[in-house]
Amino acid sequence: MHAFRGLAPAQDATVRIVLVGDSTVNDEGGWGPGFRASFGPQVEVVNLAKNGRSSKSFRDEGVWAQAMAAKPKYVLIQFGHNEVPGKGPARETDPQTTYRENMTRYVDEARAAGAQAVLVTSIVRRNFTPDGKIRVDSLAAYVAVVREVAAEKQAPLIELYSLTLAQAEKLGPDGCADIDGRDKDGKRDHTHLGPKGRQEIGAMAAHELVRLIPALRPYAVDPVNP
Repeated sequence: MHAFRGLAPAQDATVRIVLVGDSTVNDEGGWGPGFRASFGPQVEVVNLAKNGRSSKSFRDEGVWAQAMAAKPKYVLIQFGHNEVPGKGPARETDPQTTYRENMTRYVDEARAAGAQAVLVTSIVRRNFTPDGKIRVDSLAAYVAVVREVAAEKQAPLIELYSLTLAQAEKLGPDGCADIDGRDKDGKRDHTHLGPKGRQEIGAMAAHELVRLIPALRPYAVDPVNP
């Protein structure tokens, strides 16, 4: 196993990855647990994703400052679900103006702090059309901007939107019951993830990260080829 430049010898090395985002990333209803489980003990995953946050409120509430204070080697950034109209002025952003500015600023500030910023497109809402396709909703405009910012900033991009869309359409509306979250009454939640979804989509994100950043391959529990 190889040590990263500047770290202690391999047996003592720790690579810190901070996850930044909303409830679809955090440990309760997001893909954080499966992501963490995809790496060995030399990778420390700090999940700072918070329920209900947007690219605006995450900064306004000081959580981004905490992420930078953690001095990560890598910071994964996924926002989108809480930016959309109807979420209120404390959270809403416009895709082409305020959201784009926020995501660009996150990349710039992460780099200035010595971290490698990795952008992540939001996981899909698993709502289907009658013909079994994922219904395109307001989230798509924010996903498009993340792709553009990643290209402009030459930042690695984990395409969870495309990957989870393909996963959901392969499973179909009934099959998605296995990965859906559940509310307190047991009703299916098509946005958040249950235990199986948290593991599978987290592993998906980790595999993509390793593919994009081969230096992480020695630390992966289940290494993938480029």
